[in-house]
Amino acid sequence: MKKLFILVIPFFLVSCTSTLRYSKENNAEEENSFRYKRSRIFIEPSVPETLTGIASYYADEFDGKKTANGEIFNMNDLTAAHISYPFNTTCRVTNLKNQKSVIVRINDRKPDTNNRAIDLSLGAAKEIDMVNDGLVEVRIDILEWGGE
Repeated sequence: MKKLFILVIPFFLVSCTSTLRYSKENNAEEENSFRYKRSRIFIEPSVPETLTGIASYYADEFDGKKTANGEIFNMNDLTAAHISYPFNTTCRVTNLKNQKSVIVRINDRKPDTNNRAIDLSLGAAKEIDMVNDGLVEVRIDILEWGGE
């Protein structure tokens, strides 16, 4: 009986210790990352608003001119124009044809007359392979609202 007790105690003590894999510090790092995994399920940060619509892009004609927020438009930047989103709002725009995404910042206004959800800069349009199509259906996920 004494031998059994001596063999069981070390196993009991080892099983009570925590491992680095499940330490609090390790969990904090995972939860602070953009995407983190908990119980093998991927969780996205909450997205304040999502909509679908048609996107177009604008380039040469406006390159070097002032945008609605006063910046100089660079057609190769990852920016976009929207009719009403506050300036500096950050959006993920996903081309629904090929599932490619780009993150853009709203820095301009678009006309209300063209029935499009968003106008992307040429640089953003290239990222999601929509330049040849011109117009594509997209999903717009607001990642962070800007302030005017």
